[in-house]
Amino acid sequence: MAFEIATRLGAPLDILIVRKVGAPGNPEYGLGAVVEGGTRFLDEPRVRAAGHTLRDLGPTIAREVAEVERRAREYREGRPPVDLKGRTVIVVDDGVATGGTVLAALRAVRAREPRRVVLALGVAPPDTVETLRPEVDDLVVLLVPITFFAVGEWYHQFSQVSDDEVRQLLDLSRARRAT
Repeated sequence: MAFEIATRLGAPLDILIVRKVGAPGNPEYGLGAVVEGGTRFLDEPRVRAAGHTLRDLGPTIAREVAEVERRAREYREGRPPVDLKGRTVIVVDDGVATGGTVLAALRAVRAREPRRVVLALGVAPPDTVETLRPEVDDLVVLLVPITFFAVGEWYHQFSQVSDDEVRQLLDLSRARRAT
């Protein structure tokens, strides 16, 4: 989705690696997120409600930080991130459920001092949309279904994007902007 938006706008495409911190024994139950560059977000009330402590999450956080660093190396291939200072930044996600991961991403983007932050989502439940709205200057969501179980239920095909495909799209975007 981000590639298509960047291409249409003639804008630079970059990535921000974010990984969910799932509950021990239930990795799909998000308790927070880690972002490349060191930003960490933990929903402490949710952690406690799930019966965990921050110390319980140590191994999970370490594993996700390692994966964030691996992906950043793989995808960036030594290039620095695009400078966001003073720019309008569009953060794109195919969809969000609770919003914890994208919230961590938005806070990491804000720390890089953009002029404006726009969040573009494919799908999100109404309560999550309202939680995220104050975090951005503009919010665009294609579908806000009342009944929501998972992001993937709203797509005909919802397979993972491979590392190779990410690298190819980043390279193609850079090549198009160079011409």
